Amino acid sequence: MQVENFNYDNRIVRNFIIASVVFGVVGMLVGLIAAIQLYYPAFNFNLPYTSFGRIRPLHTNAVIFAFVGNAIFAGVYYSLQRLCKARLFSDFLSNFHFWGWQLIILAAAITLPLGLTTSKEYAELEWPIDIAIALVWVAFGANMIGTIIKRRERHMYVSIWFYLATFVTVAVLHIVNSFELPISWGKSYMLYAGVQDALVQWWYGHNAVAFFLTTPYLGMMYYYLPKAVNRPVYSYKLSILHFWTLIFLYIWAGPHHLLYSSLPDWAQSLGVVFSVMLIAPSWGGMINGLLTLRGAWDRVRDEPVLKFFAVGVTAYGMATFEGPLLSLKNVNAIAHFTDWIVAHVHTGALGWNGLMTFGMFYWLVPKIYGTKLYSKSLANTHFWISTLGILFYAIPMYWSGFAQGMMWKEFLPEGMLKYPNFLETTLQVIPMHIMRSIGGTLFLSGLFVMIYNLMKTAAQGKLIANEAASAPALEKNYVPQGANTYWHKVFERKPVTFTMLTIVAILIGGMVEIIPMLTIKSNVVTISSVKPYTPLELQGRDIYIREGCVSCHSQMIRPFRSETERYGEYSKAGEYVYDHPFLWGSKRTGPDLMRLGCKYPDSWHYNHMVGPRSMSPGSIMPAYPWLVENDLNTSNTADKINAMRTLGVPYEKGFEDKAEAHLMNQAKKIAEGLTKDGYPVEANKEIIALIAYMQRLGTDIKLSKTASK
Repeated sequence: MQVENFNYDNRIVRNFIIASVVFGVVGMLVGLIAAIQLYYPAFNFNLPYTSFGRIRPLHTNAVIFAFVGNAIFAGVYYSLQRLCKARLFSDFLSNFHFWGWQLIILAAAITLPLGLTTSKEYAELEWPIDIAIALVWVAFGANMIGTIIKRRERHMYVSIWFYLATFVTVAVLHIVNSFELPISWGKSYMLYAGVQDALVQWWYGHNAVAFFLTTPYLGMMYYYLPKAVNRPVYSYKLSILHFWTLIFLYIWAGPHHLLYSSLPDWAQSLGVVFSVMLIAPSWGGMINGLLTLRGAWDRVRDEPVLKFFAVGVTAYGMATFEGPLLSLKNVNAIAHFTDWIVAHVHTGALGWNGLMTFGMFYWLVPKIYGTKLYSKSLANTHFWISTLGILFYAIPMYWSGFAQGMMWKEFLPEGMLKYPNFLETTLQVIPMHIMRSIGGTLFLSGLFVMIYNLMKTAAQGKLIANEAASAPALEKNYVPQGANTYWHKVFERKPVTFTMLTIVAILIGGMVEIIPMLTIKSNVVTISSVKPYTPLELQGRDIYIREGCVSCHSQMIRPFRSETERYGEYSKAGEYVYDHPFLWGSKRTGPDLMRLGCKYPDSWHYNHMVGPRSMSPGSIMPAYPWLVENDLNTSNTADKINAMRTLGVPYEKGFEDKAEAHLMNQAKKIAEGLTKDGYPVEANKEIIALIAYMQRLGTDIKLSKTASK
């Protein structure tokens, strides 16, 4: 049998590790600033680019796509070459992938603070960047599939299964969720509206967690954990069951983010059923990982890499138990919109993604530099600092979430809300938010310890940029005599067939949920009194989106007595038919705004935006003084009206020609009223448009009496 000599590319692995660490510092630092802003509003600095609503998506994108994303590419590229016994398919594609991804991250870092956002969770980047993401992702996939095709190892190991599922599913998710109509280089409107947009977004959002933050890490777990412990994975058959059930079930679970919302009950029920079933494959993966450590627990005490992996896999198990728990309607009724969800997300992000990344880097860097880890003691110190940071972060957020959920729903014996003022809840949980920022500081400090340790490790070795390797050439259709003939081995020898089966498995759930919502009109019952936004209200809505108000405020009143007493009539699907995009929100740091319209005078909104604490003492909301100073850009009003008509909003033909005049007439009335109340402001200022939008919210249908402020 002919033996072939080749080289592994370690330079690209090194590059992605450096990028991951650098952006990890940036993303976590921005997250820490955002955490401090939630109890110390002065940290918003009264600047548009540093306000909470703008830096919050910067934090999530930097941590998910920059820190974790680069770590995924480093881990995949190193392991894929060894599992295929082949150098990466194309050095050009590797470098295009690396530099393209960093440019995308840089574009996000520029555009999000500028307020250029779609507002959609984990998909905030505007359409030119979406196109760039698609191109770079295709380059990554082509490089991976090309490497698999030219492999010298006949069977595809379990890690490769998860890598393939990650590539094809993220591609489908990104494309479907990014259907948008551009208005300009920095502005677009989503193709879907209201309830349909909500379903597509959370089909994407939940599965972005599943197939970007979970499946690639499971693939890396199956490679790096056995390597670190120097023994095979516990169960091959369990890994098969884990893979196929996980990718099939996960794709259905998105609607559990929309329980008790205006989404049709059938879609909500599907989300609950499949979310509960998900615990089986998720825990199957956790058990397979932890049992791979069987007989090696004495080494876990001494080896920091194994510590990180053991606790990381455990955090995965805990987070994937909590996910199905939160999808139960009786639990979701309490937890949704609270800090409980923040705790849940960060248990997975810090524990699973963070600790697994750290363990992988501590194992990888000595390998590619041909040396030993500089200091196990420092690595152990990093482990305990990070673990303590997670506890200081998660426990206060769980406590805060329980407090919020209970306080929002508590009634007096007389039948009135015990805490009618939303701000009472906000002030109650501030100590927990302070503790959360301490936990974040600890976790970030641990990252600096790792950076020092890895830099010293690299300094005492030398990068093996092209690592020499050899392996026999793969003979077509050759099966060694006496080889394992287990049925799944057939698919492991056929990457194209395997990929097609994976695509089928992940498409079924999405098609069953999304196609009926987009094609059957009875799923969204229209309301005749609901009219399109006026041009001024439309511009104000876009300012609301730009400032990231949806990060703190929901626009979805659920059918609970506690919510209808506090906010007013519960939300109907037909109220959102002209909302491109939907703005239901996922967290209530402030009260729901669905029925805000006409509840307060224009002067209240003016003062509330300029000086929130003047109207709500103790409020943690940032001030928006630039809204009074900035002129409203009306040059694109006609384009926006045309775009909305294209999307199905029934503006009369030719309305775009008189839209600007209509806008100015409405703006002048609001400005005149404010001037009369002692707040002189010009009609062409942004705050006028935002007030117009606020005063429109929820006023299209007859309202029940709102019990409280």
